[in-house]
Parts: sequence; C-alpha cells; structure tokens
Amino acid sequence: MSVRWKLVSTYLLLLIISQIIINIFISETLLNLYLQERKGEILTKANIVSNSIKFYLPENKLIVLDDFLRSIIKDYSQEIDSRILVVDNRYRVRTDSFEEFTGRTLKHTEIQKALQGTSNASVHNYEGIGHVMYVAVPITLNEEIKGVTLISSSLNTIYSKVEDIKSSLRLIGILTTFIIGIISYFVADFLSKPLEKFTQAIKEMAQGKLGKKVRITTNDEFKQLGSAFNIMSTKLDQVDKQRKDFVANVSHELRTPLSSIKLLSESLIHQNEDDISVYKDFLKNIDSEIDRLNNIIDDLLTLVDLDKAKLNLEYKTTYINYLLENIISNLMPLADKKDIDLKLIEKEKIQIKIDQNKIQQAIINIIHNAIKYTPEGGKVEVTLYTKNRYTIIKVKDNGIGIPKESLPNIFERFYRVDKARSRNTGGTGLGLSIAYQIVTLHQGAIEVESEVGKGSTFYIKIPNDIDLS
Repeated sequence: MSVRWKLVSTYLLLLIISQIIINIFISETLLNLYLQERKGEILTKANIVSNSIKFYLPENKLIVLDDFLRSIIKDYSQEIDSRILVVDNRYRVRTDSFEEFTGRTLKHTEIQKALQGTSNASVHNYEGIGHVMYVAVPITLNEEIKGVTLISSSLNTIYSKVEDIKSSLRLIGILTTFIIGIISYFVADFLSKPLEKFTQAIKEMAQGKLGKKVRITTNDEFKQLGSAFNIMSTKLDQVDKQRKDFVANVSHELRTPLSSIKLLSESLIHQNEDDISVYKDFLKNIDSEIDRLNNIIDDLLTLVDLDKAKLNLEYKTTYINYLLENIISNLMPLADKKDIDLKLIEKEKIQIKIDQNKIQQAIINIIHNAIKYTPEGGKVEVTLYTKNRYTIIKVKDNGIGIPKESLPNIFERFYRVDKARSRNTGGTGLGLSIAYQIVTLHQGAIEVESEVGKGSTFYIKIPNDIDLS
C-alpha cells in the first residue's frame, strides 16, 4: 500500500471513529435530556393527582372513588397521554384510567418505594409495547401514606425522535466522510509527491548519477529535506569525482616508478658492461623508485587508518623546541639540494602534551610541501611561539603560492591544486589532508594565507591544555 493510501485510510479511520463517538454521545445526551424532561412532567402531574385524591379520602382508608373522581383521573390521563392508577396501602388498585386493573393487586417496585414515602420513576422496555416510564408518588393525608398514584407513560415517541436524530447524524457522517475522503486523497497526493521525487532521485543515484537534484516547491520540512538531499548529492558527486581523480593520480604515481624499475631492470638484464659502477648507478635509481613507491603506500595506509578510526593518540609531554630542531635537521639536506634557506626561529621554550610521532608527521608534511613548492634559492622560515591558549608553529615560504579559489579545498584528501605540477614534483597530494586530520584530532587547527607568486604561510595551532576526557 502506498503512502498516499495509508494517509487517506488513516484520516478516514480516525474520522469514522470520532463520528461514532460523537454520535453516541449526542444521542445518549439527547435521550437523557428528553427522559429527564418527561420524568419531571409526569412527576408534577402525579403530585397534582395525589393532592386532588386525598380530599376524597376518609381519615383511615380509601373509599370507592365516585364518578367525579374517576372523571378527573381520566381527564388527567388524556391530558398527559398516560395511564393513571390509584393503589391503596394494601397494593389494591382502586381505579385505573384504562379500567383494566381496577380491583386487582399490584406490587411493582415503584409502588413499594412510594408506600415507603419515596417518589420515584423508572424506565422499562416490554416486547410488543416498547419503552415505558413508571412514575409512583405517595398519597399523603395528615402525614400518613394512604396510597400511591402510579402513572405509566409510553416513551416510544421520545426513542423514535432520538432514532431519527441518529439517522440524520449517520447520514451527515457518511456525507462528511465522503467529502473528507476526497479532500484527503488530494492532500495525501500533494504530500506524497515529494516522496516520489526523492524515491526517483535515489534510484537514479543508485545507478551512478550521484549529482541528481530534487526540486521541492513546498515551504515546509520537505523543502528543508530537499535542500539537505541536494547538498548531500552535490557532495557525493564531488567526492566521486575526487575519488576518480585520486585513483587516476595514484595509478599514474604507481605506474611511473614501476615503469622506471622495469626499464632499469631490463637494461641491467641486457647490459654487457663489466663495469660495476654502471650496475650501481642502475641499482641506485631502482632503489630511489622503490622509496617513492613506499612513500605513496605509506600515505595511503595512513589515510586508511584515519578513515577506520584506528589512530589512537598516545599523549606525552613533549619539548616542542627539540622536536622542531630534529625536523629541521632531517629536512635540511632536501633544502640544501635546492639551495633553500631553511631557518628555525624559537621565540619561546614550550612543553605540551601531544602524540609526538603524529604531530611530527604533520609538521614534516607541511614543511616538506613548503620546500617542494619553493623555487631554488628561496627561503622557508619555521617560527615557534604561543598565542592565547595555543602553541603555534608558523611555516612561511616565498614559493609559488596557492590560488585564492583553491584555499578552501587544499586540505581535502583528494584535492590537488595543479595536477600536472603535482606529478612533476612527486607525491600524491595527501600530505596536507593527513596533517590536517592529525592536528584536528589534537583539538587544534591549521590555517593558511597565500598569494600566487609571493608564497604561503601555514599556522599549525595546538592547544596548550588538551582535553583528554
């Protein structure tokens, strides 16, 4: 069953249940009101009859009612359209407006209660007769109960009237249900349209069309969901394109050293020279290409560890000055090879708790990038200082710089500013992404300022007091 029909059936079910409850409440309330009104009328008439009769009674017992009294009772009976019986205190019927039970003995519950001094009324339902109300009122003379006035009144008119009202309510309910059912169908159809759009878009995305968008015109939660869906779709499409670019780049990076190794190996196989220096040169080149392969694989494995949350930081108090001195010392040969002035400026002595190996990897990646993208004879400065509650490592170069439009994306793991330039300089474009994630795991941040042709400045900000909870 579709959502449209589920909504319609739910609306109709709730409507029918509510109508049943309302109809029962209204009909029962009206019935009780009519019965109370009828009871009040009959009680009033019964009291009038009782007060009229007592003046025709001797002190101790009821006498046979004369024709005048019978005439009064018959008049009252016709006036209220009810049967009137007068019963003495020995349960004997002294007169009956229908002249059927005169002289007979009746011991109805209502008569018994009235002889005990309580006026009362009750409703009975007899087969073939219908609903009847019995009202019994004591006949009192000189504070002594001499008998009972019993009035029997048919309630069929009242029940028939209430039944007519029920029928009208049922008819109104059917018409209302039909109208609301039609309205509910169109409302449900209107509400289900966005869901159909989402379903179609998801099916197309499952077929590989990751950039699929949905257009929702309603100004409600569906529109918010549509906006979120479109953002997700755009992001997935971007990630998929970056993934394809990354695979292509990694394939190229892996193919290049492998091709070189194969070429060098084949050259060695077919080499007829006996000079060992020639073989050493070839083997050195092979060794260099193998190192390049290892670097690519290490970067990929680091990303896998970060993605699977396998990276557990081992915090310990570290002397940052000593850490930077070791990093600069290790990278100095690379800087000297390009005649780059690599300099460390220590403004303060700083000790903080970090995962030394991971932070060292992040710093090396950023400084290595600065050296790699700074032309020969350039300058790279690494400055250590504190500001507010952060330890800041500033890496400034006067290299080729980064275009302004690329700055927001440089820390994305598959993003490369210039693919051709990246292939020429080596690497996979993963260094900045790895550095960013490591610093973020330390509750820090990396900020960058750059201008094409003038160089770049990276700020590695690590909290002095990391929350380890």
